[in-house]
Amino acid sequence: MARNKVADSLTGLVGTFLHLDSLLEAIEQFRQAGYRDLQSFSPVPHHNIDETLEKPPSPVRYFTLAGCLLGAATGLTLTIATSLHYPLITGGKPIVSIPPFLVIVFELTILLGGLLTLGGMLFNARLPKVNIGPAYNPRFSEDQFGLWVRCEQKDHETVTTLLRSAGAEEIIPAGQGREL
Repeated sequence: MARNKVADSLTGLVGTFLHLDSLLEAIEQFRQAGYRDLQSFSPVPHHNIDETLEKPPSPVRYFTLAGCLLGAATGLTLTIATSLHYPLITGGKPIVSIPPFLVIVFELTILLGGLLTLGGMLFNARLPKVNIGPAYNPRFSEDQFGLWVRCEQKDHETVTTLLRSAGAEEIIPAGQGREL
């Protein structure tokens, strides 16, 4: 019961911007005012948005590293164990010879690295998304920028003032005005 009250007390406002500069100014103002729960919507990806939001580096690279290490270990284990289990003695050469095994190690490194990268990307992007979210508006995929500021009901006036000062064309509560 307490959880519903907390969820109901947290709402947000969505500001619509026509220009990227206005969006970046709004993000900077909110960061200086102490708001950290911001989400931007943009018709095209732009690195300035990520820099202004101060997003941390993507953790997908750790999935890639884990996949590559797992692939290399699997390749070595597979080739060495197969050679030892079915020894083929040819001209007195060693049964376990690393150089020919490196082809299989390389292929499994690339395969598992790529698969875990894809899995990590889907996991961190929370895909597939069933619910887009209360702040999304289809105009944000066409020609406008949006900024969702998650805040309590008592802070709506302050957030509205900050959005207006940054040049927001329209300010609506999250979840209203959706054109789906």
